[in-house]
Amino acid sequence: MKKSVLTRYRVMAYVTGVLLIALCLGMIAKYALDLGGAADFTQVVSIAHGWLYVIYLVFAFDLGSKAKWPVKKQLWVLLAGTVPTAAFFVERRVTQELDAKVAGAEAPAPVKA
Repeated sequence: MKKSVLTRYRVMAYVTGVLLIALCLGMIAKYALDLGGAADFTQVVSIAHGWLYVIYLVFAFDLGSKAKWPVKKQLWVLLAGTVPTAAFFVERRVTQELDAKVAGAEAPAPVKA
């Protein structure tokens, strides 16, 4: 597996996670605090999060299929973009697990003399 597959998943996990937190804060500002402009903010952020979550799903599915994950683990990673802050924790765990595989796959074969 190439390192780029893991890197693009990590980028989208962070982007999705940050947008989801921004969306939650916007919803609090809109409904609980009744702040002006919060409605426009939440509309923009929700659209952005929705489209970028689709890209996250594609990259996470690609990563899971190349890592040969079981279905339960694949679903766990795919749903991480829907729970605020979960994407950060899941991304960290996935990265720790797959760093060794990526490093082993990219290491040059030993040269026989």
